[in-house]
Amino acid sequence: MKYKIIQIICPEDFRDILIAELSQLQGYDSFLENDEGFEAYVKVAHFDEKTLKQVLHRYATVNISYTLQEVAEKNWNVEWESNFEPLIVEEQCLVHATFHRIAKKYPYEIIIDPKMAFGTGHHATTYLMLSWQLEIDHQGKTVMDAGCGTGILSIMAIQRGATQVLAFDNNEWAVENSKENFDINQCNQIRLFQGTVAEVDKAEKFDIILANINRNVLLEEMDQYMHLLHPAGCLLLSGFFQEDAPLIIERAAETRLQLEGKRIQDRWSSLLFRY
Repeated sequence: MKYKIIQIICPEDFRDILIAELSQLQGYDSFLENDEGFEAYVKVAHFDEKTLKQVLHRYATVNISYTLQEVAEKNWNVEWESNFEPLIVEEQCLVHATFHRIAKKYPYEIIIDPKMAFGTGHHATTYLMLSWQLEIDHQGKTVMDAGCGTGILSIMAIQRGATQVLAFDNNEWAVENSKENFDINQCNQIRLFQGTVAEVDKAEKFDIILANINRNVLLEEMDQYMHLLHPAGCLLLSGFFQEDAPLIIERAAETRLQLEGKRIQDRWSSLLFRY
């Protein structure tokens, strides 16, 4: 199998958001960060330069450029694993890979094999979501994880006492990775499918909805999140810059969702709403 390597040169502040945007596109399997920006790996059969340009055009005011190269498939994860370090969230949750050996014990421990899916805990938005989850009451709750990536938020929900979790992602590779991580963490009771919130049964209701995606998707899907929430349920969002938070808050208000809390880390924002 052949891959396109897209070498994207961009300011450091925009590296993570571009990775998040491209991870939503079909065929983008891997991302490797470097000093100039990052490399994106996409199957040749799925590569569409027009779509790539459309994504980059959203940031037309930013100095972004790219070059293309075609290579045969190899194990990209070997390179990435060498830079994957254990993470501690709020001194309560340890996130690490299977190859890490950690002696100290924490109240919560999540094992994530780094297969390049979005959401290892190292990205600020995932860290923010996990920190909120450590405070939100999950005991006996039903949870929906929209755009689950590695499945890390679903695993945290189960460890925090959720009785039912529905997780999904539109990326086939991310769904496969989530399944692997659910098995590793003995969370086989999580329901998982490939798709979007549009495919969730409208008769279902959730106490907690988690969505760490990106601004455009959140704005588009806000109505659907609200309709799937139980009364008094909470919607936890991230995946956008702090300057985009007012847009998210305004859109949520249109659906009668009330802002309850806001957190920021490294220019990234996370918002907690109640219905």
